[in-house]
Amino acid sequence: MAAFLSLAHPESPVAPGEIERQDARRLEGEPHVRTLAWQGTEIVGLAETGVPRMDGHPGWLDVTVRTRPDLAGGPLAEALLAHAEAQARQHGAHTLVTRVREDWWEKAFSEAHGYREHDRMWPSTLDLRTLDFARFAWQEAKAQAAGVRIQPLGNLVGTFDEAAQRRLYALIAALLRDVPSTTQISVWPFETWQRRAAEQVHPAGLFVAVAPDGEWVGVSELSLPVLTRPGTLHNGLTGVLPAWRGHGVAYALKLAAARAALARGFTHARTSNHAVNRPMLAINERLGFVREAATVTLLRAATQG
Repeated sequence: MAAFLSLAHPESPVAPGEIERQDARRLEGEPHVRTLAWQGTEIVGLAETGVPRMDGHPGWLDVTVRTRPDLAGGPLAEALLAHAEAQARQHGAHTLVTRVREDWWEKAFSEAHGYREHDRMWPSTLDLRTLDFARFAWQEAKAQAAGVRIQPLGNLVGTFDEAAQRRLYALIAALLRDVPSTTQISVWPFETWQRRAAEQVHPAGLFVAVAPDGEWVGVSELSLPVLTRPGTLHNGLTGVLPAWRGHGVAYALKLAAARAALARGFTHARTSNHAVNRPMLAINERLGFVREAATVTLLRAATQG
């Protein structure tokens, strides 16, 4: 299946481990239907319905259609879309969601079937070897002057037990609720986060901003390898609580995480930001992240059409 998805969009290859990781993160009883179209022994199409990895709001179900390039937008794609939408309705969806790159045929195909753009994310990549740390030393000095310490998670907790997980989760949940996006991010309950994310935390790659009173006030996640991009780490959430913004803390977090990544032998960081999250987009642009084609979220009412 990974080989088929990579053939469908060679510019966005998929590793078997990514599919396994996504499947392992699904909760018991969670709606998920994956249907493959075969031609002999070859996979030529896929339809998938499930809970969105992003925008997982009640009543929203994700609809994904992929085909072999020479079958793009044709009768097979039509049949797969109808099948995926029917599955979503059977599982009680009132809103259908699909996420595609803005330059893929699936965007126009979805729009022709009544889907409309709701949000967009800008993926971008930074070559850590070109990052000019000296240029941003004054930002780190600002954070230090405010009494903020930047520490890897491993320095703050002896073991990443449930108490430590709950403390980190409380900070991440507060930051996610404050991320600028078209629809406020739906934060997973602790137990869901624990299953889906806690086991992927690398204590040496997750950095925490600590206020003078010991409160955790910011975080930068740069720990999860991108399986299809050797030498690349996924830069997940970077955020700072409102009271501590304007003190260079976000830069200090990003720079500390970048140094640690280089020390671990990684050369690139890859991230994605909501188009309306202008403050973080500006920080990433100054650091040298290079934007790529946007990923667009499209919505349609399940009863439409």
